[in-house]
Amino acid sequence: LLTREAERQVAVAKARQARYVGIAVAVLGALAGVLLVRHPFAAIIAVVVGVGYLYWGGRDVRRLGKEAKDLIVLPVVRKLGLQFLAEPGSVDSIYKHHDVGIVPSWDRANYEDRLTGRRKGVDFELFEAHLEERSTSTDSKGNTQTRWRTVFKGQCLRFEFSKRFYGRTLITRDSGFFNRFGGGKGMSRAMLEDPVFEKIFEVYTTDQVESRYLLTPDLMQNLVDLEKAFHGGRLKACFDGGEMFITLEGGNLFEPGSMFKPLDSVDRVRELLTDFAAIFRIMDAVIIGRAREGQERD
Repeated sequence: LLTREAERQVAVAKARQARYVGIAVAVLGALAGVLLVRHPFAAIIAVVVGVGYLYWGGRDVRRLGKEAKDLIVLPVVRKLGLQFLAEPGSVDSIYKHHDVGIVPSWDRANYEDRLTGRRKGVDFELFEAHLEERSTSTDSKGNTQTRWRTVFKGQCLRFEFSKRFYGRTLITRDSGFFNRFGGGKGMSRAMLEDPVFEKIFEVYTTDQVESRYLLTPDLMQNLVDLEKAFHGGRLKACFDGGEMFITLEGGNLFEPGSMFKPLDSVDRVRELLTDFAAIFRIMDAVIIGRAREGQERD
């Protein structure tokens, strides 16, 4: 990072100069075109030239911003013994998120920033998904138009435990009136220990006993903290089979941040570690809850 810091400073200085010059050319040129030359086309040319110069001046900053993800994220990931792919291609586990009902159906998908690893015997996976649904319409002349609508854009998490869960438990944000539709066939509403989280989440399960061990106040607080750490919302989670699935809409992780502050800024690494800590705390809470359940059921 230190070796690239000088390059960042040069790129930032160039971008700032281009910003001032580009804006000045666009504004003054537009005014001159309208007031002096009295030709709107001259004003348009001035604006295009100014914006073009501004864009040209920022190209080094944009390039460095793309490279910074590898410069900042990869060393931290490797230190923690994890694996990271900025462009993973297809991610098959998205179909499992769909099967348990926490992402909708889609026609087109794009995936980014896939993180995988193992902690305390639990394999985990995190990736960003952008899912779109296609719709077509035909006008009176027979022309067909295709539109794409985003149905989900956010983070997907999956934890794979060595022991299967006894039932299925679904967690969603409280949806008011729509709570009456329940969590699915064979599921009934589960009560949470803490009334604070009772107001925040709706929980449905096929195993009331297991849900009490899983949904401890610590875990529920960790889910709230995960939303904050990931800058996301509309959290959904599901325990099914031997896996736990979580989705959060919004948020964009593993981005290097502004190139207008030093590459070796502590804040960049601190935010990454906060994200990882939020993931690990959820895993730990589930592991503890399952251990307690196993001891008492046995």
